[in-house]
Amino acid sequence: MQNKALRADLLMLVTAMIWGSAFVAQRLGMDSIGPFLYSGLRFALAALVLLPLLGWLQRRPALAPPPGLSRPLLLGGGLMGLVLALGINLQQVGLLFTSVTNSGFITGLYVIIVPLLGLLIGQRAGLGIWLGASLAVVGMFLLSVGDGFQIASGDWLQLAGAFVWGLHVLLVGFFASRHDPLRLAAIQFATCALISLLLAVIFEDIQLDAILAAGPAILYGGLFGVAIGFTLQVVAQQHAIASHAAIILSLEAVFAAIAGAWLLGEALHLRGYIGCALMFAGMLLAQLWPKALPSPSTDLRETVAGADAGHPPGQPRVGL
Repeated sequence: MQNKALRADLLMLVTAMIWGSAFVAQRLGMDSIGPFLYSGLRFALAALVLLPLLGWLQRRPALAPPPGLSRPLLLGGGLMGLVLALGINLQQVGLLFTSVTNSGFITGLYVIIVPLLGLLIGQRAGLGIWLGASLAVVGMFLLSVGDGFQIASGDWLQLAGAFVWGLHVLLVGFFASRHDPLRLAAIQFATCALISLLLAVIFEDIQLDAILAAGPAILYGGLFGVAIGFTLQVVAQQHAIASHAAIILSLEAVFAAIAGAWLLGEALHLRGYIGCALMFAGMLLAQLWPKALPSPSTDLRETVAGADAGHPPGQPRVGL
């Protein structure tokens, strides 16, 4: 059991590294194509990658998911894909107006936003959530507010996206317990791709040469950031403790900052680094603060806690 838990922690660490570095691919991809086209192409690629895997599972009776595409499965995957499309495109457009470092840390606030959104459905937030949220707010102020108390428009978009990611996590926690997760992923990826490509056709100029120029970023974002990242997350969380998962996956923000500094030459003033540290401390505090033991009437809260451990940005974020 300990070996399985260790393997799960290592897989989640790799997942966090992939998701963090995928922010760089998302930024570089828009050097050649628009944000909607980039999102649409990489999620279409991820959906296509999952199709052979689903076919292989279907041919192995011992491993195959339940047969058929039921109406509830399609509705669940479609709703998740709709929310995913909103979250990923807010993040993608926001990257045009802010740094990879800011985007990674602000997106990571979904770890705190999930239980806060739970208040809307009657769940109670503990003291650790409120303390963590307070630290995160102070940290975001230091990271994002510039001279004249102005916040970059991209940071506002990332913050709006963090709330959408929080909603997406709640949806994943609800539907993943009722349907095959890989089928849900394929449906939501396809839905996200269709919505994003439709937006690209309406608002962006689409040229083959530009798509080819963005090819490496599309391949990395689709294959690693979405398809592989999600699969590793699902495999790892079969044997992971929820609190461990949330802590390790939240390192996505740290890896985004490292990748931004290494590959894009991004740098922060001292105030920005202090802000990042406070935001990360708030995320950890919200997860590590002792929680009361759940009662039999708190099944939904347990579902949200498990889902909280699971995502981002990519992922169902689901990568998030």
